[in-house]
Amino acid sequence: TGTRVAPGRRSQPPREAAELLVGRNPVAEALRAQVPATALYVAVGIDVDERISEAVRTAGNRGVPILEVNRGELDRMTGGVLHQGIGLQVPPYAYEPFEDLLAASTEQADPLLVALDGVTDPRNLGAVIRSAAAFGAHGLFLPERRAAGVTATAWRTSAGAAARLPVAQVTNLTRALKACQEAGFLVAGLDADGDIDLYELDAAVDPLVLVVGSEGRGLSRLVGATCDMRVSIPMAASVESLNASVAAAVALAEIARRRTTA
Repeated sequence: TGTRVAPGRRSQPPREAAELLVGRNPVAEALRAQVPATALYVAVGIDVDERISEAVRTAGNRGVPILEVNRGELDRMTGGVLHQGIGLQVPPYAYEPFEDLLAASTEQADPLLVALDGVTDPRNLGAVIRSAAAFGAHGLFLPERRAAGVTATAWRTSAGAAARLPVAQVTNLTRALKACQEAGFLVAGLDADGDIDLYELDAAVDPLVLVVGSEGRGLSRLVGATCDMRVSIPMAASVESLNASVAAAVALAEIARRRTTA
């Protein structure tokens, strides 16, 4: 308890402060999803419902310290955010060093990495992590700046997959993609205007980095120019575009299908 790193995984020292996740549903869901936690704070005298009972029971089973505080103290800790009498302290996520993630992936028979270019919604990040783990990716990397990090919200949305999939932060995404290319990967960017149809992506069976653009603007110019190919997902003309995490799931499912039938 209290760590997000799987056994045997080396991590960078955390640079961010611990996060306090609040609200009865979010806290119960986070504990259910095995989000690492260092303390559960419960306000004295609150009405206890099933969610509070479940949170206390799950925290107790996991050995997470359960601390009773008065409501004023919890107000102070949360900065006045509506907390419903409960808060879960979540330690900073320990990212994998990018060099280690890349080196470990090259040892796989069919390496597959996912890169995120400016995805800012932690729920989208969590959903992509979940899909990447489900469809056999060996790691995920994203920029340190102007992008969502692995917060408690992202971890919860990943349904625990954040414990199984190595995630790295990089200072320069373009440079990281070039390092992948030098290591033998092809880099494929998802792009609504891409010239390669996803269902004709022969490179799916090769060492591959799938790049997913941001929710609004898609791939940035430099990242798009670095990609070896731009891949589009065929859709009905009436649909403009897919959410970033949905697009990633569709693409990863097709890549996994091709790999199992190759």
